[in-house]
Amino acid sequence: MKRISLVNTAHDLIKAILNPGDKAIDATAGNGHDTLFLAEHISPYGHVYGFDIQQAAIEATREKFLKTHLSACLTLIHASHANMADNIPEHDHGKIKVIMFNLGYLPGSDKSVITLTGSTLSALTVACDILACNGIITLLAYPGHPGGDQETDQVSNWCAQLDSKKFEVSTVYSTEAKDSAPRLFVIRKLH
Repeated sequence: MKRISLVNTAHDLIKAILNPGDKAIDATAGNGHDTLFLAEHISPYGHVYGFDIQQAAIEATREKFLKTHLSACLTLIHASHANMADNIPEHDHGKIKVIMFNLGYLPGSDKSVITLTGSTLSALTVACDILACNGIITLLAYPGHPGGDQETDQVSNWCAQLDSKKFEVSTVYSTEAKDSAPRLFVIRKLH
């Protein structure tokens, strides 16, 4: 079976609904690739909030934006994604069109610093609350690294308990549906 790019799949889903003027969150800014992608689609009047617990990730993202004209639509927050509700202005709660997660570790850095199941599940709960109706959450999960299997399983279990009258959940695998395969969870808020 041909391997598909889950990042490209997430981007395609987001491009279909994100418009200039919208608000979005990159819950795991990392090296800033998804943050920049979001900014390109909401500029010039929208806003992107980027979260990361690692200062190196915040700096890498800031550096990426310095090479663009998009810095005015960006707020970087050096905090856990679990604290989204406290760091996103209340007037934007319920107006966030897209929230992206890319779990695991920061590429090119210490692989022992990873997203943690507890904070990820807390962040997902907050994300569902502040997401706009008809908005989506994309979450890339990577079993196969220490901690990744458990986090992926718990995210899957968390998604399964969502109210199907309020949320639609789908899962896309990078290859065949195997436990070890990276996967993209897509959560759509229906109302």
